[in-house]
Amino acid sequence: MTSSTVADYIEDVSPGSGALPPRARYASPDTKSLSLNGSWRLRVSATADAEDDSFAEEDYDAGEWAEVTVPGHWVLQGHGSPIYTNHLYPFPVDPPRVPTENPTGDHLRTFALPSEWPSDGGAVLRFDGVESCARVWLNGTDLGEFKGSRLPHEFAVGHLLKPSGNVLAVRVHQWSAGSYLEDQDQWWLPGIFRDVTLLHRPPGSALDFFVHASYDHTGGEGTLRVDSDVDGRVTVPALDIDVATGESVTVPVRAWTAELPYLYDGLLTTEGERVPLRIGFRTVELSDGLIKVNGKAILFKGVNRHEWHPEKGRALDLETMREDVLLMKRHNINAVRTSHYPPHPDFLDLCDEYGLWVIDECDLETHGFTEQAWRDNPVDDDRWTPALLDRAARMVERDKNHPSIVIWSLGNEAGTGLGLTAMSEWIHARDDSRLVHYEGDIDCRDTDVYSRMYADHAEVERIGQGLDGGTHKRRQLPFILCEYAHAMGNGPGGLADYQRLFETYDRLQGGFVWEWIDHGIKDERYGFAYGGDFGEELHDGNFVCDGLLFPDRAPSPGLLEYKKVIEPVRITGDGADGTVRITNAYDFADLSALTFTWSYQVDGETVESGTLTVPSLAPGESADVKLPEPPTESDGAESQWTVRASLAADSAWGAAGHVIGWGQFPLTARPLPSVSAVAGPALAGRRISLGPATFDARTGELKTIGAIDVTGLRLDVWRAPTDNDDGASWQTDVRFGLLWRKFGLHRMRHRLDGVELSEDALTVRTRVAPAAWEIGFATVYRWTSDGSRLRLTVSVAPEGNWTFPLPRLGVRFGLDASADRVKWFGGGPGEGYPDTKSASLLGRWQSTVDDLQTPYVRPQENGARPDVRWAELGGLRIDGDPEFWFTARRWTTEELDAATHRTDLAPGGTVWVNLDHAQHGIGSQSCGPGPLPQYFLNARPTEFSYVFSESPETS
Repeated sequence: MTSSTVADYIEDVSPGSGALPPRARYASPDTKSLSLNGSWRLRVSATADAEDDSFAEEDYDAGEWAEVTVPGHWVLQGHGSPIYTNHLYPFPVDPPRVPTENPTGDHLRTFALPSEWPSDGGAVLRFDGVESCARVWLNGTDLGEFKGSRLPHEFAVGHLLKPSGNVLAVRVHQWSAGSYLEDQDQWWLPGIFRDVTLLHRPPGSALDFFVHASYDHTGGEGTLRVDSDVDGRVTVPALDIDVATGESVTVPVRAWTAELPYLYDGLLTTEGERVPLRIGFRTVELSDGLIKVNGKAILFKGVNRHEWHPEKGRALDLETMREDVLLMKRHNINAVRTSHYPPHPDFLDLCDEYGLWVIDECDLETHGFTEQAWRDNPVDDDRWTPALLDRAARMVERDKNHPSIVIWSLGNEAGTGLGLTAMSEWIHARDDSRLVHYEGDIDCRDTDVYSRMYADHAEVERIGQGLDGGTHKRRQLPFILCEYAHAMGNGPGGLADYQRLFETYDRLQGGFVWEWIDHGIKDERYGFAYGGDFGEELHDGNFVCDGLLFPDRAPSPGLLEYKKVIEPVRITGDGADGTVRITNAYDFADLSALTFTWSYQVDGETVESGTLTVPSLAPGESADVKLPEPPTESDGAESQWTVRASLAADSAWGAAGHVIGWGQFPLTARPLPSVSAVAGPALAGRRISLGPATFDARTGELKTIGAIDVTGLRLDVWRAPTDNDDGASWQTDVRFGLLWRKFGLHRMRHRLDGVELSEDALTVRTRVAPAAWEIGFATVYRWTSDGSRLRLTVSVAPEGNWTFPLPRLGVRFGLDASADRVKWFGGGPGEGYPDTKSASLLGRWQSTVDDLQTPYVRPQENGARPDVRWAELGGLRIDGDPEFWFTARRWTTEELDAATHRTDLAPGGTVWVNLDHAQHGIGSQSCGPGPLPQYFLNARPTEFSYVFSESPETS
């Protein structure tokens, strides 16, 4: 093999040669298959031409080669390193050329045919996914080469097979012309990462077929027609259907929807095989300017899903895919956009089975060309159009029989061009039963949906009102946010505000949160690694960790927030009038599968509960339901109702009792804590005593409360900036995290102006301000006591011109490290911030200090519990006037801020406690908009109080 030959196919803009035409993926009980997954031999070379192709010969000795697992990526198995970039190509942009330094993995697998392998017919060798370019040999014969990493490719090999000693050789190049079409925001991971399978193809096998199963919602009838390359018959026993292929039949059916995913078992029988069919009857249309399924407009409550496993990368097994789907269903998610490529085909089977709307996206993104104003963009270059059409066809033909797929997407962030138009025209011609999507087509020339990314709330509302302008076609189309609410680190904020817009304006048909899972790579150095941790010369840091799941698939607070925001049952009302309103927010399902319960809490503790009779409301219907009489008198305590909607019985994806939605309604308000200032401060040497407390006489600093040592209590306005506080480098909006650092909020100085003793109070006057600036806070701490309890009132007056909001406002202090157990009455069980606390349930909670922490892959502000009435920690009880945010951790905010990975955080000898009167909102400015103005923590004169007392040690 010469270097010029290498360049001929690696840098050829064509999709490849030798592969069979794309077709539907299916399995038949009548035909044999042989998985070639497992242990393969591997040799990695630094360049594409470092080795000749003699390894493909049958007698080649690869005994000294390494062993790797297929499916897999060689860089995650000890051979090279992964690379993460968001959109910049990690090689010079000179299409279709790629670097000489082109890691190339030669793979070898020897196999024998099973003894029962048929001798008649042919055989197909199928690769479900190889990144990014592969050349294939079987028993020394060159089968061809292909590009299109996340797409299937098949080769006819029946004439080459032997009973034993078959040698399959695959040369995989990391970089190729195809890499220019695969600039998705993810790790670059070469290898054979999906299944490799040998399939027997008997004479008369079905080859390819297309199941057309529409539904007429007006009459409740479905029409079935199966077009097949090979004539045969189609039977559906449950519907008494037995017709020839190509013939249509109309019968009464149950429709398929994401909420009620009813599938019929059918069979396509040809002369050579029987093919099982899973048929879902549904009709997708653009009608009245809306996306409708079965005659009804739907609302997407979706996520973008990259394929990811923290150890195996994009090599997912069936159970991991099932775990994803079950987690989505259990968190009220009803839709998936397969960003930014067709997923493993088994995932779509699961979407059919459990019920998810799917936007199936083509393996296409050329985002890096934005750096040169899209000059030389392949999608606007005729030479690349065959490759684009090949990618579209391989997606559509493989996936066309999945009822879960309601929209085809041309790709992502690839600019615009004639190649995209060609793809759209081909898809529309091949499949007129679905819509076509592409976000980058701002004029909607080639699409059936107006789609945007990260539009802020105000713009989304204008679009909902039809005030967005644009071409006539665009103005007539429904709108979705194909990406919004960037779930990077702590956040996303503002979800509830988006959802209110979606539910207010018909044109707004929902959106897809970016994204499903953090792409952290398990790493003993860091816990989970991200961009730059493997020595990449070009990378985008932890921007790859932006999911609703942590890399180990543990749900983040963001996922719990999203579940609450999109719950399909709305429970609202006013506890004072004894009624709640139940609204069915499903698109198709009634409420017959749910049971409703009420509970009555006094000071956060449930004193009685029962069931609530709710009619089986149809979609969109509401009913006012009477609550029982309050079971007990509150006797001056705070009381409330909690109503939950749960699964009445086990479902395919959730157990009986799984909570779908809930609402809480106050009945009697909380009495605020009061302390009569009857004890006065007393000076004795270097100490001041006041009730149960002692203070430093010179500084007025609190030292003890009873037997409890307290360290460094003072005003605190700093938080370790979140990814959303810091924002994204390309944004022109104000990025408050940068402003906070610029103005020194992380290095505030505390000047003592006076310590004053009066008959009933100890007053400490200070000024809190950053170096180099005139801005600051005149801060007064006023301490009073009734002899057993201690009240602190903090008065804060801004000085200077505060032109930006604060991160937080409250006090911070330290307790001994033995303070481990926490109890509180307030929001929980997880964290919540001003625009991320919809999921915060008011009640009594307990935790360890360690479990209060949210383990974001890049450490940042986390773990605050909102609306806290009181908290107990280390023998100390704190009551708030008014309610407060509570945070406790074993490291300082400064140490949290300095950490870049979880492993940087080491517990110290102090538990640091924050009692915050207020917090700034979160937003999603790591890629999207920042917090809405109503969640800003603006500097203004403020006063707040805490009451401290000793309490029994929590356990």
